[in-house]
Amino acid sequence: MAMGSLSDSEDEFNPEINTTPLVDVMLVLLIIFMITIPVMNHAVKLDLPHAQNQPNEIKPESINLSVDEAGKIYWNAEEITVDVMKARIAEAAKHDPQPEVHVRGARTVQYEKVAQLMAAVQAGGLKKLGFVLDPTQQ
Repeated sequence: MAMGSLSDSEDEFNPEINTTPLVDVMLVLLIIFMITIPVMNHAVKLDLPHAQNQPNEIKPESINLSVDEAGKIYWNAEEITVDVMKARIAEAAKHDPQPEVHVRGARTVQYEKVAQLMAAVQAGGLKKLGFVLDPTQQ
C-alpha cells in the first residue's frame, strides 16, 4: 500500500481541473478593482495661483566715492574736483531708482573731509549712503 493514497488502485487519473481556487482569485481581483477604480477617478480640485509676468527690477550701479590721505576725492577710481562731484551727484539723483553711494575714507584722512563728502551727497539729493570699511587694515 502506498502512502497518501486512499484507494488501492494507482491507475485512477482525474482529468478535471479544480476551478474553485481560480474562481476565488478572480472574485477577489474583481472586488479589488471595484474598490480602487472609483478612488482613482476621484480628483481633488485645487485652486492654483496664476503666474504673472513682471519686469525685472534694474538695480542701479553703485557710486564709489573715496577720499585719500591728501583729501583728494575719487569717483569710481577717477580723481575729480568738488564741483565736478556735486554736478555728478545732482545728475545721479535724477535717475530712478537712485544709485547707492559707497563712501571709503583712508585710515588717516581727516574726518572733516569725509563729513563734507557726506554733506555734498545729501545736498545733491541722493538718499542711499553707506560706508565701506576694510577690516584687514589695522
